[in-house]
Amino acid sequence: MGKQFVKKRGLTNSKMSNKFDRNKRLRKIQEENGAHSSSPSSSEEASGEESSGDAVEEIIYKEPSVYDNLLMKLGSSSESVADAFKMRQRQEEGRSDSEEDGVGGPEYLSESEQEDDISGEGTDSESRNCRTEGTLQQPGSIGIREQNEDADSVASDTDEEHGLGLNGQPSSEASAHASSFHEHFGYNLSKEEVDDLSKKKLKYEWEVPAVDMSNCKWVGTGECFLKDDNLYSDYGLKPKLYKHWLDIYNKSGGNDFHSSKQRSFFSLCNSYRDILHSNKKPFYLKGQEEDSNIMETYLMHSLNHIFRTRDLVTKNDTKVAKNKGSAKEGILIGDAFLDRGFTRPKVLILLPLKSIALNVVKRLIRLTPDAHKVNVEHIDRFCDEFGTKKEEEDKDDDDASQNIRGTRKSNSQKSKPSDYQILFGGNNDDNFSIGIKFTRKSIKLYNDFYTSDMIVASPVNLHQKMTKAEENKEQDVDYLSSIEVLIIDHADIILMQNWSWLIEVVEQLNRIPSKQHGTDVMRIRQWYLDGYSRFYRQTVLLSYHPNPEINAFFNHHCANYQGKVKLACEYKGVLPKVLLNVRQIYERFNVDSIEKADDARLEYFTKKVFPKIKDSIQGGIMLFLSSYFEFVRLRNFLKSQNASFCLLGDYTEPSDISRARVWFFEGKRKMILYTERSHFYRRYKIRGIQNLIIYSLPERKEFYPEIVNMLEGSHNMTCTVLFSRFDMLRLERIVGSAPAKKMVKSEKGVFVFC
Repeated sequence: MGKQFVKKRGLTNSKMSNKFDRNKRLRKIQEENGAHSSSPSSSEEASGEESSGDAVEEIIYKEPSVYDNLLMKLGSSSESVADAFKMRQRQEEGRSDSEEDGVGGPEYLSESEQEDDISGEGTDSESRNCRTEGTLQQPGSIGIREQNEDADSVASDTDEEHGLGLNGQPSSEASAHASSFHEHFGYNLSKEEVDDLSKKKLKYEWEVPAVDMSNCKWVGTGECFLKDDNLYSDYGLKPKLYKHWLDIYNKSGGNDFHSSKQRSFFSLCNSYRDILHSNKKPFYLKGQEEDSNIMETYLMHSLNHIFRTRDLVTKNDTKVAKNKGSAKEGILIGDAFLDRGFTRPKVLILLPLKSIALNVVKRLIRLTPDAHKVNVEHIDRFCDEFGTKKEEEDKDDDDASQNIRGTRKSNSQKSKPSDYQILFGGNNDDNFSIGIKFTRKSIKLYNDFYTSDMIVASPVNLHQKMTKAEENKEQDVDYLSSIEVLIIDHADIILMQNWSWLIEVVEQLNRIPSKQHGTDVMRIRQWYLDGYSRFYRQTVLLSYHPNPEINAFFNHHCANYQGKVKLACEYKGVLPKVLLNVRQIYERFNVDSIEKADDARLEYFTKKVFPKIKDSIQGGIMLFLSSYFEFVRLRNFLKSQNASFCLLGDYTEPSDISRARVWFFEGKRKMILYTERSHFYRRYKIRGIQNLIIYSLPERKEFYPEIVNMLEGSHNMTCTVLFSRFDMLRLERIVGSAPAKKMVKSEKGVFVFC
């Protein structure tokens, strides 16, 4: 049988029906059930033979668990599936109480397995204690304990008990009380609706002022769903999560949760619409409170989604087990019991750096109710790998014992701006991923992805795994096939890494898996099988600033059928932060389309700007560029003109950087090319600048005054900025929204700020 399963295990998009044909499976199971019901005496004999204590002991300790059996049997003949149902039937009659929910399939383990299933990674004391306790428990006591826990779980979730009709759609009587979770994932899109979603261009039809952001407003598609929620409601949260979150809010000094920014943003998240928040002040720019509130909110939304998904699966497992072989058996094959995807992971959080991931996971653990985090496995390993050793060394070593190298590094850090020190003061590794699994009483870090509920990773790491899967057919990334909530935080930092890798990772989401992975076909939601899951995935995109690449991603890779919400803001600009009395001359070049903008910019520079500086005797000319693509084009042009210049780019070696800075300061090179990405990661203060030419405005508005203030000490300092109407997003963040609109529409092409 094992060979047969392996042979059938492969899966391609074109042959999806062969592996995930639910109707064919259901017909075979019904035939098997009919055969068993027509011969009651044989079934009684079978159950009688298996009711002995020896049989129970053999099933629990000598034979594989029901979960393992189902993994081996699914994908084979219908008799194997029928055997799995018979095993559940025997368990209900008291023959294996400790594995009551085992038929749920590999996507969700039974609760006893969730408590006792240790991943085997690491050797910390918590893992050993969990394993020992699970081994010493008697089967009967485990069953009684878990039955009580399941009863408490079902009793606390009346909306999940009554929120769905038999066909999987929200019933008319319960629709007013059904959670948005059920309303969103219980709806089945038709082919016509999917075709319409693919063709239709969404329009933002409503707007609502943003809480505590006087210059911003939320705009959205479809009907406005933001309304004043009931002051005494749980806002769509599970009661235990809401109570725990409210306690944390009150202890932190909050006094009006209903009017808080957390509650407001949670209402957006809980709508399951795609969200673009492009004005989130980050923690390293004196935005610790705002950044923390937003992070707390999307983590609570993720927990709510994971817990509702697990409760729905557990509840359906219980119903299937209780009604097997009864008169209600006919409803067990209806859409109401379709509650899962191809694989278990449902939430994916993409982050740029380990230091940020450390804060996110720590806050996630804090937001988890105490009853669900009795054990947090591998937390010490996580802190060691995602933290920074420098902090520990500073605590252990005295000032006198610090080595010279460490002192130099500390002094170098102190010379950088404060935001740089905060952002890069921790673990700056951008290659990481970690699976997180929630059981009834524990949180398991470093869990296998296929049995995890949440994955926290960097685009760099997932892109590497995708590349390896393409090269080695035995590897795969099918754990990304059933992501229902995607959160991309600090997208502006990911822009400084490699945005194209993020796009490739997102394009990999919600694809039909290449292998079966032991999926219970009869419980997969229909829209997964139809290939529509990307229209159900919610994407929450968080950034410090808007950007054409971010906007294009939100427009083309976020296709949620519920619609979209984004933040629209007015900016005051950062010109007052320029401390020097320098004339800043903005020169606009005209261009018809964004496709021609790069060529038009280079042409304007070569014809209007370069002739003025190529014969300059003074030197000290710095050319600032926002992208590496522009850096390469300008470098090639200067080479063709035999110009005297040096480079400070994204991939310049440190030794070459030091040499270039000295040459430029001493006047041995007249020009220096400096990119925004290089400034982001190094934050050099270039000396010897007399003439600053900003070839393209920086994406990060705080860089503009930093660059212009480098002219300090110059005698004849000048600053020239090139822009077009397609630079509107960057322009308004620097000069302000109102002046920017005038500058791109004015008949004049030159503007001066002093």
